Formats: sequence, structure tokens, C-alpha cells
Amino acid sequence: MTTQTMAASAAHTTDLRKTYGSGAAQVKALDGVSLDLYAGQFTAIMGPSGSGKSTLMHCLAALDTPTAGEVVVDGVALATLKDKALTKLRRERIGFVFQAFNLVPTLTAEENILLPLTLAGRKPDPDWFELVVTTVGLGDRLGHRPSEMSGGQQQRVACARALISKPTIVFADEPTGNLDTISGGEVLGFLRRSVDEFDQTIVMVTHDAHAASYCDRVIFLADGRVVDELDSPDRDQILAHMTDLQEAALRRAGQAGALS
Repeated sequence: MTTQTMAASAAHTTDLRKTYGSGAAQVKALDGVSLDLYAGQFTAIMGPSGSGKSTLMHCLAALDTPTAGEVVVDGVALATLKDKALTKLRRERIGFVFQAFNLVPTLTAEENILLPLTLAGRKPDPDWFELVVTTVGLGDRLGHRPSEMSGGQQQRVACARALISKPTIVFADEPTGNLDTISGGEVLGFLRRSVDEFDQTIVMVTHDAHAASYCDRVIFLADGRVVDELDSPDRDQILAHMTDLQEAALRRAGQAGALS
């Protein structure tokens, strides 16, 4: 029995579809995606540009609505929720880390971290707050505003904010895309520790094979479909898979051009 078959599903999709436009101009961003995202794992979603990875994440995180199919997060089918319940689920059970940090510039690091709880009218668990802040190494920066922090520090604040409400699942959209190698490594190390030490579930969209090598599992998309996955891969294995997918995408584009 594999680790995945033993693990519970934190979220899953069934025949998920997302289309834009209509007729000849219709684009299938997602074309029947069915997958399980396992609790307590760090999963990467990768694929060539236009493969549907960001659309998939946005549908999973209840930031976008699929055209058809089902998304279930923490046992709740998102399509069954009205706006108020959906907002509550996003705030309490889903964490999100954006490439551009998305911190509130007028708030301190501490206020940014606590923002999800503030909006929910909840008080923080002091022990959990201290543990998260210590883990991200921001104890001496809590009074600073985003403009007074480096990019790496801002992203670590964003990671702490995503974890502070103890969500069921955290989605990270290219979290190291705007960071240098050292800062990116610090953020990836924190995400890895969150899984290993806090039993957090993290799903990361990335194009970076080095970033994906921190993950337990890598899911590959192409043309809006899941085409492959790897368990505990190293950087070279991921690069080889991505190269194959890129070459296949170029061949399809060339064939389509020849037929047009």
C-alpha cells in the first residue's frame, strides 16, 4: 500500500472543466481534471505555459468557478455553498500565498499575519502565533511594514498569514517567482517544514524544477489535463519531464500551424 492510498484527501476534483469564450474561439483551460490532493503532503503542480495549472489552483481555492465538474475541499463540495458560506470556507479552511505577496502596505508584519483572524473576529492562539513567527524567523520584524522588509521577508510574512488560521490546505501560486535564490530557498524551506512539522497540506503551482524538488509529489498538466505525476522526484527528473512536455507542446503547435 502506498503512502498516497493511506493518506486522506484534503481536496479533490472530479472531471473538472473550465472554458473561456465560445465557438471557434473557445479555449479549454481545464479539460476533465480528476485528482486527489493528499493531507499532510507538499504537492507541486507543473506544466507548460497555458497548461491550466493556475486555473486549476484558482478553482481549487474557490477563487474561480469551474464550468463543469466538482471541487471538494475538506469534505465540502464548493458548488453547494452560497457566497457567505464560501467566503467563510476560504477564510477559515484555505490559506493562499501569492507570487506578489499581497500584503497590506499600511499594516505591520504582525497585523498582516493576523489579518485572516481579525477579519473573522477571532483571537489568535498565542502559542501557535509564536511557533509560526519563530519558524519563519520574523520575531524581530513584527513591527515593520512591508516597505521596510525585503522581498523574502515579505513572502515569509505571507506564508505565516496563510498558516495562522490553521487551514485545511494552503495554496501557493509561484511563491518564489519574485525572489532571489537565497530568499526563495528560505520560503521553500519554511513550506517544507510546515508539512513535516505541522502536518500542513500545501499545493504549489511552480515552473521551477528546483522548487518542485522540495515536494512529495509533482503533478504535470498539459492542455488542461493531468498527463503524469512523480513521487519524491529530484530536480533532474522534474526537468526531464518538463522538457518532454515542452517539446510535445511545440510539436502540437507546429502541427496546428501547418493545418491552418
